[in-house]
Amino acid sequence: MQELFEPLSAGKLELPNRLVMAPMTRSRATEDGTVTELTAEYYRQRAGAGLIITEGTQPSVRGQGYILTPGLHSEDQVAAWRGVTDAVHAEGGRIFAQLMHAGRVGHPVLYPDGGLPLGPSPLASGERLFTPDGMLDHPVPREMTLDDIARAVEEFAASARNAIEAGFDGVELHGANGYLIQQFLADGSNTRTDAYGGGIENRIRFAVEVVRAVSDAVGAERVGLRVSPGGSSQGVSESDTPELYSALIAALAPYGLAYLHVLEELNRDLTHRIRAEWPGVLILNPHPTARSFPAAPEDGVQALRDGVADAVAFGELWLANPDLPARIRVGGPYNEADQATFYGGDHRGYTDYPALV
Repeated sequence: MQELFEPLSAGKLELPNRLVMAPMTRSRATEDGTVTELTAEYYRQRAGAGLIITEGTQPSVRGQGYILTPGLHSEDQVAAWRGVTDAVHAEGGRIFAQLMHAGRVGHPVLYPDGGLPLGPSPLASGERLFTPDGMLDHPVPREMTLDDIARAVEEFAASARNAIEAGFDGVELHGANGYLIQQFLADGSNTRTDAYGGGIENRIRFAVEVVRAVSDAVGAERVGLRVSPGGSSQGVSESDTPELYSALIAALAPYGLAYLHVLEELNRDLTHRIRAEWPGVLILNPHPTARSFPAAPEDGVQALRDGVADAVAFGELWLANPDLPARIRVGGPYNEADQATFYGGDHRGYTDYPALV
């Protein structure tokens, strides 16, 4: 397991180990998208990670996709996040904010004006939104105009500036899991016929413009991008995954980003290809082997030994084990995650997982 504890440079950050805390939606913000002292404690407990990546955080009101998720687009939200970053930094940790525009994965009940969510094309996700009043079908989104697209790019950039003001070490752009950036990438959710749809070069345009704008706003060394090649979350589908991500990597490689974060979808051969093409730091959220679900520390070690990753991200392991590095060093035991408390609620299943005595 020693490979997991070697230092690594990512952008201007020096990571003391290669154990990254993956972004995980926990739905414990207030209704206006503000994090609380409980959130600060949650992340403080996990400051032993080489890098913490926060839960998906909406860059705008229309970017919200779920109830009780945090934002980074108001002064109150920025001030509240400062409590989180101060707590993590006081423990010697490093933390990036994940900026997530949900795109068509939204619902009018989430927005003060009751309007439709936005998407690259008028195609519904086929999924549903959980609310205290029951499940609601995602509606057909309003197709984004060119002005909408330009506004969304600027919202990402403005939110990134807010993140730095809030004390974050950088930002991760959520280009995975069927949210807005991947909705533009995937031909199953993007049927546009203008400069943002059709061929691969057009479908990667929005992602590249967001990366460029955010890099200009806060510095490329403070920017990461998460992708899920071949993923089908939220109803997206890609018919040309290898070629699509090769083109995206070629377009982004010159920017000198802090890292590329890959959520592996069963296909290690594709991961090898991406690793060969990406010139910078690659963080891999490894797919679990048949012997383990969720992914185990052994899966991360194997990814490092296979040369497909420079660091490895875990989700559920970090959720249930705030002292994960210490547990890995001694071979466990590991707390089991309580799925009933994943989303919403109070401290239970959030800040009350025990550390090793």
